[in-house]
Amino acid sequence: MLRALSGRLQFLFWCGGALLCSLAIGQYFVTRHFQAAANRRLEETLRARVPSPSSPSVAALRAHRESGSLVGRIEIPRLNLSAVVLEGSDERVLDLGVGRIPETSEPGEVGNVVLGGHRDTFFRPLSGIRSGDSINIVTPEGSYKYSVDWMKVVDPDDTGVLKATPERSLTLVTCYPFHFVGPAPRRFIVRAHQSDVTTAAVKSDPVRRSPARRLPLASRKRVQPVATRGHHSRASSRPKYSTR
Repeated sequence: MLRALSGRLQFLFWCGGALLCSLAIGQYFVTRHFQAAANRRLEETLRARVPSPSSPSVAALRAHRESGSLVGRIEIPRLNLSAVVLEGSDERVLDLGVGRIPETSEPGEVGNVVLGGHRDTFFRPLSGIRSGDSINIVTPEGSYKYSVDWMKVVDPDDTGVLKATPERSLTLVTCYPFHFVGPAPRRFIVRAHQSDVTTAAVKSDPVRRSPARRLPLASRKRVQPVATRGHHSRASSRPKYSTR
């Protein structure tokens, strides 16, 4: 009797394992297909020479961008990282690409562009990032180059790195440790500054000209919560990091 019960349990475990593997493989191909299609759309848009970022049509598009819509592509050449960036930070978005956290700055703008991604998919290569690495953000409005300043590990409640900055900054957020089994307890932060700002742009930008000047609290953008995986979100206005 015990042998028969053991055989049944073993069969159930095999079936469960096969189901989980099938779901993982299915999600992998869905993500790959989505990334390829989104990259094609981005390249077609770039070839079509869309209006400049100051154009009312582009400004309106940004203002009414829906969750899951295409923002651009992030590239870190040394790490061989290339992934489509989508609007939003919910679980559906982060399963398909890197998410731009709503209410943070747009690529190329003064302020803090915050991108979140899962440590076991798109942002896994960040475990090898170094100070000075180049990060390219390609969007329909233009391409922007950033240089990594520093990396650090913070607690989930330490959301100061998501706040607006007086200079053109880029912040990447993922979970830490990278190879932790289950919901990771901490967050890995990468901060970079835009390194391709022209002299003319700096001169015409009073905020950029005085980097030491901090923005007043009333002018800082409020960041929306980031989707969590493995944790239940608490009803709070404080921003949350992506987890997986």
